[in-house]
This record gives sequence, C-alpha cells and structure tokens, in this order.
Amino acid sequence: MPTSPMMSLNGKIVPYDQCTVHAFSGVVKYGAGVFEGLRGYWNAERGEMYVFRLHEHLERLRYGMRVLRFDTVFDEAFMAESLLSMIRANDLRENVHLRMIAFLDGDDELAATGPVGLVCGAVPRPPSKAVTDGVHIATSTYARLGDNMLPPRVKATANYVNNRAAEMESRRNGYQGVLMLTERGKVSEGSGACFFMIRNGVLHTPDTSSDILESITRDTMIQLAREKLGLQVLERTIDRHEVYAADEAFWCGSGYEVQPILSLDRLAIGTGTPGPLTRALQDTYFATVEGRSNDHANWLTPVWSGA
Repeated sequence: MPTSPMMSLNGKIVPYDQCTVHAFSGVVKYGAGVFEGLRGYWNAERGEMYVFRLHEHLERLRYGMRVLRFDTVFDEAFMAESLLSMIRANDLRENVHLRMIAFLDGDDELAATGPVGLVCGAVPRPPSKAVTDGVHIATSTYARLGDNMLPPRVKATANYVNNRAAEMESRRNGYQGVLMLTERGKVSEGSGACFFMIRNGVLHTPDTSSDILESITRDTMIQLAREKLGLQVLERTIDRHEVYAADEAFWCGSGYEVQPILSLDRLAIGTGTPGPLTRALQDTYFATVEGRSNDHANWLTPVWSGA
C-alpha cells in the first residue's frame, strides 16, 4: 500500500512529493542512514491509536546514530513529536506501519558526519495473510553479516543489502521467506524478523551473539511468553538442523508481527500447521499491542489523547 500523503521532514509536515533528499547525499551514496519500523494499532472501542514501544524504538534509533558517528543525535522528544504529528496530519485511524529514517544529508565525502536529517512516514497495513496462514521458508545461501563487518545491532540501511539478497533468493526459489545463518553456520534470523522455535514446550531463540538485531518485538515475545504463558525461554546458539526437529516455529518483528513457520527447506515443522503455543503467543501479542489488555500499558503511546 502507498505511503500516506503527508510526511515529516526534519520536524516539519510536508506533502509526500516534497519529502526528498539529494541524489548525492550521504544516505544515497554510502548508505549512511539508520531507520526504525514501528507499528501503530487502532483501537476502535477506545477511539485511540497506540504506537507500540515508542520509547524503545527511539532509543535504538539514537544508538544507531551514535554508532554511525552522526554529529547530531536527535533527542527523543523531537523524534517522538515528528512521528506523532505526522500521524495526526494524516488523520490515521487504522493499523499502520510507521517508518523513521535518520540520514546523512548534504554532499560530502565518505567520512562526513553531517548534516543529519530525519524523515517519518506511515503505510496503512491491514492484517497479513502470513500471520493467519503461516509461511514456508528456506535456509539462505547468504550468511548473515557479522559484527566485524557491519553492526547487526544497528538498523543501518546499508545492512539490508545483505537481507535483500537473501530474501530475493528465497522468492526466486518459490519460498515466502528466508532463514539466515551466521558465518559459523548457526541460526541467526530472517531477512526482517527474529526466529523462535518450540521443542518439548520450551521456547528457544538465537542469543545476541548470533549476529541478530536486538529486536524490540523479540524482547516483547520473550517477556509475554514468560509472564502470560509461563513458558521457559532459552536464548542460545541454535544449529540449523535443530530447526527441522522443532514442534513449532515462528518469527516476529514490527513489520512481520508474529508469523507461524510451516516448513523449512520443504521439511514440515511439526505438523506443518500453526501450532497451539504459536497461536497462544499471537493472541497474547495482539491483545497487548492493540490495547485490549491492561498489561504493559506503559508500552503504548496514545496518539489522539496525547495531542
């Protein structure tokens, strides 16, 4: 779906076609940008939209700006108002995928650190069929980038050339997604989501030394699994062939939400259908992000009552 007609550029609301950067800017020439994908959920009963875990997303964006050595790291209040004012300018009262990019502007050489810009936009997002039906995925031939190559903990735009190559390979081969391994051959993550599997009632996920993004949705799922479902959660190194033995599997992210994984490399995961614990985790997740549960209300930033 297209991006909403009004966007925020450096704190000002502008029409979509005026939200531009130069072709020779640092973000175009060198991939010098960091971004965040967030979700806004419309609660019709309350007449309110909630942005999920806004604080955590903005702090991760600020971290990325520091790691990329930008000479300006925007404060949280400025970025939050840029995002929320854009939502209000579009009068959005539906589920949306929110996108923020802090980028190197100007026309300078490789080691430039400024000037720095900020853009915010929104894309309406109805429920995904992948969430309800699940996906069939493949193991990528492309290794997930390592910490001594580029910073996997940072959502740097340049990092996603790696993800895009893996995703395009899987699509060409008839799959709906891809699981990436580290250079050591251990499970890392999908091209845009963190991986979980369930074996004997225990939830397993690759640890932070497996070249993963330190995902906010991943942290959400770990907390909800422990608190609401009483599941044991193990963060550890996972071998690729362990996945074939899983009873259930899913991946999650702000864009992906929670998607059941039905098969890997044309081998069924469990029964080859969304499993009961995956469904329970989905239900708990959506009740939380949509504001239908009072648990973790501090994770929800209201758009309209906060205006």
